[in-house]
Amino acid sequence: MVTSLASFYLDENLSPEIVKQLRAHGIDIIRGRLGADDPEHLQRAAEMGRVVCTEDEDFLALVSTGIEHAGIIKGEQELHGIGDWVKYLRLLHSVYTAEELRNTVSYVFPVD
Repeated sequence: MVTSLASFYLDENLSPEIVKQLRAHGIDIIRGRLGADDPEHLQRAAEMGRVVCTEDEDFLALVSTGIEHAGIIKGEQELHGIGDWVKYLRLLHSVYTAEELRNTVSYVFPVD
């Protein structure tokens, strides 16, 4: 069985600094196209096999309908800064494969 590392897709509301810092650690991450709507972001990320990283509740509603996706990572704008996102995504990247994150929803939590 071939396993692949998780890759990420930041929605447009998250800081591009997250992309910069994760790329510096060799993690495959892109930022979604500005102006795209949530279904478009989710579809594009799924086609690319990328886990969506977002603070937007709408993604949770979309995936609750049973739509296939490569995974969702949800954070809270009031609680999670750039450092929290970077540490959490680095942790996920080191622990889970892309296949293990498929069709799952995870929530950012502080990592020491």
